[in-house]
Amino acid sequence: MVNNGKAPMRLISATTLALLLAVGSGAGAQVRTGLQPGLTRGPDNARKISLAEAIRLAQQNSPEAIQAEGTERTSKAAKVSAIGAIMPSATLSAGRVIQFGGGQTRVNQNGETVAIAAAPTNSTGLSMNMTLFDGGQRLYNLRTAKSQIEAAEANRVAVKYNVALSVKQQYYAVLAAIESEDAAMLQMAQANEQFKTSIAKVRAGVATRSDSLRGVIQVGNAQLALITAQSSKEAADAALTRLVGSEQPVTADPTSIQENMAALPDSGELAVLAKTGPAVQQARANVEAAQESRKASKTTYLPSLSASYSRTGSGTDPRFGLGNDPFAYNGRLSFSLSYPLFNNFQREEQVVRAKVAEINAKATFRDTELGAQESLTQNIGALRSASQRVAVQAASVAAAEEDVRVQQQRYNIGASVLLDLITSQVSLATAQQALIQARYDYRIARAQLEALIGRELQ
Repeated sequence: MVNNGKAPMRLISATTLALLLAVGSGAGAQVRTGLQPGLTRGPDNARKISLAEAIRLAQQNSPEAIQAEGTERTSKAAKVSAIGAIMPSATLSAGRVIQFGGGQTRVNQNGETVAIAAAPTNSTGLSMNMTLFDGGQRLYNLRTAKSQIEAAEANRVAVKYNVALSVKQQYYAVLAAIESEDAAMLQMAQANEQFKTSIAKVRAGVATRSDSLRGVIQVGNAQLALITAQSSKEAADAALTRLVGSEQPVTADPTSIQENMAALPDSGELAVLAKTGPAVQQARANVEAAQESRKASKTTYLPSLSASYSRTGSGTDPRFGLGNDPFAYNGRLSFSLSYPLFNNFQREEQVVRAKVAEINAKATFRDTELGAQESLTQNIGALRSASQRVAVQAASVAAAEEDVRVQQQRYNIGASVLLDLITSQVSLATAQQALIQARYDYRIARAQLEALIGRELQ
C-alpha cells in the first residue's frame, strides 16, 4: 500500500489485460455456448412450426379440447335417448325349462318301476311397453337435451379458441424471445466493435484506460443480455412443445407470421360479434336447458298413463314353435293409470331446485353478456394502444440506430467521448425491447379479441 501506489497499479493493469485478452480471443462466442463445464449449450434441434400448425396440433392433443368433444358426444347421445323415451320399448324373449323328477313313473319290460323324464318346455315371447301420457315430461326432456347440445357445441368452440389463445400467447412469447436474442446479438456486435476501437485508441494514446474498462463493462452487459434471451427462448420453446403435445422439441417460425395491422371492424360490428360469441351462446343455451328442466319438474303433479302388450307361447317343439309342433300363443293388453298423491315432498324439492337452477343460469347469462362487453372494450383499447406503440417504437428504434451510427463515427474521429456512445447504445437497446414488448402486446390483444368473438380477424 506504500511504494507510491505502484503495486495496485500493476494489479489493475494485469486484470485489465486479462479481460482484454479474453474478449479479444472470442469470449463472446464462448458465452453463447456456455460459461461453465457441464452447462454447455447444445445445438438447437427444435423443429420450426408455423402458428397454424401449432394451433392444429394443440386443438388435437389438448385435454380440454378432447373433453369438450366428449361432452358434445354425450349430449348428442342424451338427445337420442330422449327421443327413444317417446317410442315404445320392445323385448323379445326365449327360454327352455328342463324338469327333473315330477313323480311320473312306468314299468319296464323287466317289471321294474322307472321314472319318466319330462320333455323340455320351450317358450317365446314379445312384450312392448309405452307411456301414453306423462304430463309432457318426455317432451321437455327432449328440449332440454337439444339445449344441452347447443351448450356443448358452444363450449367446444369456446375451448377451441381458448386453446388457440394459449398457443398464440406462447408462440408469440417464443417470437419475442427470438427477437430479444437477435437484439442481444446486435448489442454484442456493437459492444465488440466499440471495444476494439477503444483498445486501438488507448494504444494510440488518444483515449484513457477508462474507455477500455467501460468497453469491458459493455461487452459483459451484452453477454448477460444474450444469456438471458437464450434462456428465455429455451423456456418458451419447452412450454410451446408441451402445449402442442409434441414429443420432439418445437419452436416458432418467424417467417410464418405476417403482421396484419389493418383496420379492425367498427365497434358496433364487434359488439354484435361479442354478443354471439361462444361463451355467450353457451350461457344462453344453459338458460334454455334450465327452463325446460323447470317445466319438466312440474309434470310430476300430473297423472301418467301407460300401456303394455305381451304375446307369449310355449310347447315342447325343440325349434321353438317353428317346427311340426307350433306353440299355442296368447296375447295380453293392459293399461295403467297412476297419480302420486304424496311422495314425501320430493316433487316440491325438485321444483325448487329447478327454479333455483334457472335463476342461476339467467344470472350467469347476464353476467357473461356484460363480461363480453367489458372484455371487448378492454381488448379494443389494448389493441389500438399496442398498435400505436408499435408505430412509435419502430420510429424510435430507427432514430436510435441512426444516433448510434453517428455517435460511433464521432467517437472514432475523437469528436465525442465514449460516454456519449454508450448512452446512445443503451437508448437503442431500450427502444428495441420496448418495440418487442409493444409487438407482443398487439399480438396478444388481437388473439384475445379473436377468442372473445369466436372467429379469426382478417
